[in-house]
Amino acid sequence: MNPANPVNPDRPEHPQGPAEPAIGLGLTVSQQKYLPAGGGAQELHAVVTVQVTGAAGAAPGPALAEVLVVDCSSSMDRPPEKFREAKKAAVAALQLLPDGTPFTVVAGTHEAVAAYPPGGAMAVADATTRAAATAAVHELVAAGGTCLGRWLDLARRELAAQSAPIRHALLLTDGRDEHGHFLPLAGVLADCAGQFVCDAWGIGTDWDAHLLLDVAAALHGSADAVRVESDLAAGYRRLVRALLAKTVPELTLTVDSLAPGARLRYVKQTFPHERPMTPEPDRPGTYVTRAWGEELRRFHVCLTVDPEGELRDQDLLAAAVGVHAPAGTGIAPPAPQPLVVHWTNDPALSGLTDGQVAHARVWEELGTAVADATDAHHHGRTDRAEALLGRAVALAHRAGARRLLAELARLVEIHDPAAGRVTLRSPVDPVDFQLLMTASSHTTQGPDGSAPAALPRQGGELAACPVCHRRYPARSRYCGNCGAAMGASS
Repeated sequence: MNPANPVNPDRPEHPQGPAEPAIGLGLTVSQQKYLPAGGGAQELHAVVTVQVTGAAGAAPGPALAEVLVVDCSSSMDRPPEKFREAKKAAVAALQLLPDGTPFTVVAGTHEAVAAYPPGGAMAVADATTRAAATAAVHELVAAGGTCLGRWLDLARRELAAQSAPIRHALLLTDGRDEHGHFLPLAGVLADCAGQFVCDAWGIGTDWDAHLLLDVAAALHGSADAVRVESDLAAGYRRLVRALLAKTVPELTLTVDSLAPGARLRYVKQTFPHERPMTPEPDRPGTYVTRAWGEELRRFHVCLTVDPEGELRDQDLLAAAVGVHAPAGTGIAPPAPQPLVVHWTNDPALSGLTDGQVAHARVWEELGTAVADATDAHHHGRTDRAEALLGRAVALAHRAGARRLLAELARLVEIHDPAAGRVTLRSPVDPVDFQLLMTASSHTTQGPDGSAPAALPRQGGELAACPVCHRRYPARSRYCGNCGAAMGASS
């Protein structure tokens, strides 16, 4: 070992080795396809699962450019332990950056300043620059206000010149965007969208969960917080290690081949973090997802479909979903999967439910109950807050959300979790509501790929009609558009 370049046992190394394993891309659909034929236009729900395999160890060198944003507002020094732990966490993240990783440390107040390197291009990680950045972090002073827009705008400018496939910012704040009028956050988030991923963390007792969630949703990251300041460094280490395992910069989810009369209502990510998805400008039905490693994510797709004029008692194509990696990655796309509707007059069929769809909708209702309970308590409507928290407890119990149940137990005494019977605690620490909101964005996976016995799993190949050439599930006997025979056996 060269004593001039000691090895950090916590920092991942990237030795050259055998040929990289091929990265695989999987796509499955789970849905309840049966809808009542006499009900008029209805919603069709499906959960789309995208899985990347073979990505572990696929990157022979750093694929990351990193900006660490440290809140240096005056409140960070009240109490002093908060700022000390924030510095320790920043240093912990720095020490994990592999050699060759471009990085910058930003000191954020009502202004944004590159604390290391002090101006100019981003530093490149090695033993010398990590040590210099560590010293710079320890010299940070808490003095000033808070303007998240300026912090993220500087991160955008720092990362813009980088060619690393994954560009990332890790932002920490203890307060609210009190000087946001200097550079409004909404406009900055629009400018930063698609440029880099940002994970936003809260520390202390005065941060705003809405701000963190807005940043995470716009920039494809996660929102999180620590109740105990000394837990921050461990949280940063977990996050950076996971970040360094990401080797696929983006995947594009598409929803197309919509049947006549079908309309795409929305697409939401439901696991591992719940967030709305925004289609690409001028590309309806196209959704870009960022920074993938060896992982699985799930998306809730909702269509509006209408039975008028449609064939009954057979599978009809409502839409098709696909997923694609960027050109040049060598990652082969899986076959597109159909979203199927089957119009029926049998209430036993139309009354079925799909486990994954039900789980996704529970989490959506849970997020709404938590947000509404927080708002009700903030406005002094304690009876309303207690009822909504009881509903949240019942939903969290049903979803198997242990972390969320633990957060809820700080706000209410839980008498019967399944029934949602609770009593609001008194007094309540307002920060517990903020922690509850961030926790509610971290979802559970829910049922695995197996579907209920009464409900065959959806998926399969698509085939083109020999007459009108529209694509329908290959097992269909007739084309749902023109009625021509499709050739499938009955």
